[in-house]
Amino acid sequence: MLLACGAWGGWAWFGAVRNRPGPLTKATNIVVPRGGLERLGAGLAAAGAIDSPLRFRVAVWLSRHDGALHAAEFSFPEHASLNQVLAILRTAPPVEHHITIPEGLTAHQIAALLAKAETASGDVGRFEEGSVLPQTYAYEYGAARDGILTRARAAMAKALATAWAGRASDLPLMTPRDAVIMASIVERETAKPDERAHVAAVYENRLRQGMKLQADPTVVYAASAGAGVLDHPLTRAELDRDGPFNTYRNVGLPPGPICAPSVASLQAVLHPAQSDDLYFVADGSGGHLFAPTREAHERNVARYRTLLSGKLPHGSPD
Repeated sequence: MLLACGAWGGWAWFGAVRNRPGPLTKATNIVVPRGGLERLGAGLAAAGAIDSPLRFRVAVWLSRHDGALHAAEFSFPEHASLNQVLAILRTAPPVEHHITIPEGLTAHQIAALLAKAETASGDVGRFEEGSVLPQTYAYEYGAARDGILTRARAAMAKALATAWAGRASDLPLMTPRDAVIMASIVERETAKPDERAHVAAVYENRLRQGMKLQADPTVVYAASAGAGVLDHPLTRAELDRDGPFNTYRNVGLPPGPICAPSVASLQAVLHPAQSDDLYFVADGSGGHLFAPTREAHERNVARYRTLLSGKLPHGSPD
């Protein structure tokens, strides 16, 4: 009876220990390493999640029928008890990290963004411009950066296939790649979502008529060697420079995309606005003034120059 009472008392005492508030002073994400119980206990103790690796190992053995422990990054609440720690190691989902690839970034910019993801691992391999879908991607601690990139490329392939299948008829775009190229230009041309389809209509009208696109973003892409941004306004020399991406000198689409376009821009070029406009110029307030003829466009250009000089308030009629 004494032995039985002693065993029962020991079990009750250890049960109380397992439910006692732990040493964590605040909620913390802890990377739980792979390896044996000794390494696991030492790691949790070093991170402040438990106060005794020995009690931890005993608790694991006593609760061994509850399931195996997992290695990952987990979130532990403030003062997590030993029982809570064990439950987290057995059943909790790993911590989810997120990386957002904004629309309009070049491949160079996307690679730099992935390289800065401190909780990911490995290098970023080479990938084609326009092959990545801009959106937010979830990943676990230690995930390969190249794996995130692979998912982003698969997402673009799927989105493009869906958008292309539902495209409008009579477009001057012959292939899905043409759509990505045009969408990348539209993406960099306007920051206003409600203008995308109108800008797409202008460029596609020019394609139909064999006119040069004369898209500044394509020249910026070439002048910046694919970086996508310049530290100065476009110069006349850059506009006059020969090159496959200079749409002021070449007719038709450039040979490839100039950034990663959004689904919204893909939809805009595959469902352009109904318009006969062939020109547009900035309106001084973040949008554009559109025109169907050269004469009307020149009036809009004069109006824009007046806006720049401060002689005409924004929004005033011609």
